[in-house]
Amino acid sequence: IGEHEWPLRLTPTVRAALGELAALYGVDADFRDVDGLLKKLGPAAKLVEATVRNSANPTMLDAGYKVNVIPGEAVAYVDGRYLAGGEEEFRTTLDRLTGPDVDWEFAHHEVALQAPLDSPTYAKMRAAVEEFAPEGHVVPYCMSGGTDAKQFSRLGITGYGFAPLKLPEDLDYQALFHGVDERVPVEALHFGVRVLDRFLRTA
Repeated sequence: IGEHEWPLRLTPTVRAALGELAALYGVDADFRDVDGLLKKLGPAAKLVEATVRNSANPTMLDAGYKVNVIPGEAVAYVDGRYLAGGEEEFRTTLDRLTGPDVDWEFAHHEVALQAPLDSPTYAKMRAAVEEFAPEGHVVPYCMSGGTDAKQFSRLGITGYGFAPLKLPEDLDYQALFHGVDERVPVEALHFGVRVLDRFLRTA
C-alpha cells in the first residue's frame, strides 16, 4: 500500500492552483507532465503536491501479544486521503492492494469537498486580500487535511477556508503545523484581521 503509485487526478481547484503558480513562476502550465511542472515551482509546489493524487500511508501496525507466539491476527491502520470524486477509485484500489485474504474498513470516513472558484464569495475573498497586499498573487488552494466544512456540507452549506496571514518569506509555515512551537507572527494576525474585516463588510 505504501509503495503504490497513485495516478494523477487534477480537480478543478488544483488545476487552477497549478495554472496560477505557473504564471507566477513564468513557466508553461503543462498539465500533461504535472510532476515535471511541480519541479519547476520550487517551494510553492508544497501547496499542491499533496492534492494531485489520492494517497495511502501505513502509519500504525499491531500484532501479537508475546515474543515467542505467532500472532493469529494483525491489524494495520492506513492514513488514506482521496480527492473530491476519488472515493470509488480509492476503495477499488485498496481492495486490489489488500487482496482476498485481508479485510479492511474505514476507521474514520468523511467526504472530500471542493468549493467553486467562480462564486461571489471567492471573488470577495480575492478582492479583500488584494486590497491589503496588492503585490501578492492570489492562488486557490485545496487543503489535504481535515476541515469542519465537512460537517456544514451535510446541511448544504458550501465552505471556504479563509485565514489570511502575511508571513515573512523565511518562515517555513507548513513545517510548524502541529508542532510543539506552532505559531505565526503577531503582525501576520494583524494583517489577517484587516483582510477579514474587509471581506465581512463586503460579503
